[in-house]
Amino acid sequence: MASSSEEQQHNSISKLILYSYWRSSCAFRVRIALNLKGLKYEYKAVDLFKGEQYHPDFLKLNPVGFVPVLVDGPAVIFDSFAIIMYLEDKFPQQHPLLPTDIHKRAINFQVVSIVSSSIQPLQNLNTLKYIEKKVSPDEKLPWVQSVIRKGFTALEKLLKEHAGKYATGDEVFMADIFLAPQLDAASKRFNIDMNEFPTLSRLHETYNEIPAFRETLPENQPDAAGYLSQ
Repeated sequence: MASSSEEQQHNSISKLILYSYWRSSCAFRVRIALNLKGLKYEYKAVDLFKGEQYHPDFLKLNPVGFVPVLVDGPAVIFDSFAIIMYLEDKFPQQHPLLPTDIHKRAINFQVVSIVSSSIQPLQNLNTLKYIEKKVSPDEKLPWVQSVIRKGFTALEKLLKEHAGKYATGDEVFMADIFLAPQLDAASKRFNIDMNEFPTLSRLHETYNEIPAFRETLPENQPDAAGYLSQ
């Protein structure tokens, strides 16, 4: 018979619901974290192109109207970094996402900041729609490429001094969780020549060998089929 603590953990895990969009790199990060920690969750698709993120029911979960959102019983958490830190705090023994060494932790947070503050927000759907409307559709790709190259240049300089098999050593940590979706989008969607960034290119290839990462790729999500078949 399971102990009361085991039953409580099972109940808490069974209540996890992730509101996601297949192509969202922010949701991609959370899917990786959930997989690494071995946490089962219910996937609820939110179609950003159809504007489902602005439905009143979804805005009750996240007033900003972004994915991802994680629901864990009464707890509702939005923002990928907040969700990942929540998972780390609640399930610390299941594949820790941060190293104990304070310097390595700082490097992880630097990578997280560069990706989530200096790259991803400047290439997201809202930004690209604004550029298309206010400037020109032809300017979207050059804009994204300039943003990514600037961020990748900084990441390449940072990580060539600290990377092992993975971004900050020989274990998968939070830096890898934030890097993998950005590298995937850069190579598949935005035509970035990864030969310019040898450390990042090697990491990208390494991530694709990890089942917990491969399973969470955009094209492997249930809501991707309708778009990929078009």
